[in-house]
Amino acid sequence: MSIESIEKKTVDPTVRQHSFGSYLAGTEISGSEWVHVPLPRALMDDSFSSLSLKRRLDTGEIVMDESHANLIVGRVALADIAIVERGLEAAHRATKEWRAVPLGVRIDEFLTILHERFVQKSEELEYFLGLEGHPRELARWERTSMLLSTSPESRAYFRDQMWHEIHHNDRRNIVRRLPDGVVTLNPPANAPMASVLLAGLSLAAGNAVVARAPRSSPLGVMWAVNELLGYALAEVGAPAGCLSAFCGDPQPMLDAWLASPYVNDIMYFGSSENGLSFERKCVESQKKPILELAGNDIVVVWRDANLDHAATALLEGFFGSGQLCMIPNQVVLHPDIADALIEKLVAKTAELYPGYPDEDGVLLSPVLRHEKFYKFLEDAVGKGAELIVGGHGIALDGTRDSAGFFLEPTIIRIDGLADSRRIDAVKYETFFPLLPLVVIERGDDDDLLATIAEFINTNLYGLRNSIWAKDQGVIDYLIANIVNGGLLVVNASHIAFGVTVPSHGGTGLTGGVSGEANHPGLRTTHVQGLIVADGDTPPIHR
Repeated sequence: MSIESIEKKTVDPTVRQHSFGSYLAGTEISGSEWVHVPLPRALMDDSFSSLSLKRRLDTGEIVMDESHANLIVGRVALADIAIVERGLEAAHRATKEWRAVPLGVRIDEFLTILHERFVQKSEELEYFLGLEGHPRELARWERTSMLLSTSPESRAYFRDQMWHEIHHNDRRNIVRRLPDGVVTLNPPANAPMASVLLAGLSLAAGNAVVARAPRSSPLGVMWAVNELLGYALAEVGAPAGCLSAFCGDPQPMLDAWLASPYVNDIMYFGSSENGLSFERKCVESQKKPILELAGNDIVVVWRDANLDHAATALLEGFFGSGQLCMIPNQVVLHPDIADALIEKLVAKTAELYPGYPDEDGVLLSPVLRHEKFYKFLEDAVGKGAELIVGGHGIALDGTRDSAGFFLEPTIIRIDGLADSRRIDAVKYETFFPLLPLVVIERGDDDDLLATIAEFINTNLYGLRNSIWAKDQGVIDYLIANIVNGGLLVVNASHIAFGVTVPSHGGTGLTGGVSGEANHPGLRTTHVQGLIVADGDTPPIHR
């Protein structure tokens, strides 16, 4: 299909177009350069024509109008570094005022309004997540996490962490958390809007936030900043400089953040290799690095597990075609149930299918580059792994096609845990739909449990782990002995969110040298102790 024929095509009246300028301290700033965003459906139907039109629009050769609505869903202004620096200065000024606002306003009122906004704007929220390529089912899962993180229970927990007070010896003894100041946020290209919305908790802690919208998918970030975070801040009368967001390339913006005297924390999402390198730059620049990097999560299925439930949970390893950091990446199976579990999982895997992100029931997403998938698969099979199912590219209609956008959900079996990390798909995060099932060697149960705990604790990554078992002694042992990872889930969805439970963060290659699971609002604060006595109380040295 030619560009000329695209421009003459009848426009679907249900397709909306969106235009966002830079968000500078609550004010929209137009730009001379724009990034245009193709519709996911258009990219999947005719990527060449969609990208060709995008390039012509980006370079200014033509101007976006209604004739492009079937292919281009919107545009976002490109920000130059001068505008970014103005946002940092505004944030620095705003945080001095915002940090002094009572917790009742910052936490109770602001987060309540934000929670209500998530409910009011639920359809739009899912729509903009879909524009980032997220299948509708996953968008609903992400919205659930936003609701839980701002729920009454989570707000109460957050407030208690920010200010905990007891009275002792006629004195008020207080442990409080104070905002670090200006927090900058560099989200991942695969989930930018959901990641930027984590800034809501950092704002509630009293920080100001400056976020980057990735050039590849900026619309959701700019919509969320305007309609969710910015709206809630305005409702409680927060200083305008508390929030800014700009679209641009990562390196110039990261360099500006590192050089700025106003930036205190930098929240970085990305690969472990790039993130750990960036961590060193942050420390050298005296910025606190908050890293959300790769995951290589492990699921344990013990011999008495509910295999139907476990197999259903293991399907989460294929959600988004494996392009999510907090999904099952490998499975450790007790030998007694390995064959039965694999049979159930293969049957459930056959029910997954590719499709457009706005279709109900679709859980697979396009995978743009397939060469690493085949490299990992070839390595595994070459080292003795058995290919159980999958292993091919597929087209939108599910037929095998080496040039298709999608990959088949792929399962491999590896016998023996002891040297399973010789296989790269076990040792490293893969980030595509390839799930290794490792069948542990037979032996005494106590020895097997000790081996499993050691295997998890020596994982290079440390995001999430989960266990499927019924024996309470087995559960208690693993809970007591698994120390690696930010979240441990027992007999529940691996990707589950919980009230008050942090959803992000971890150890090792997941979070860097000081990585941990914690809420963004707490990770962007620091502890201060207070002892307060009235003026008539004599000093007490004990």
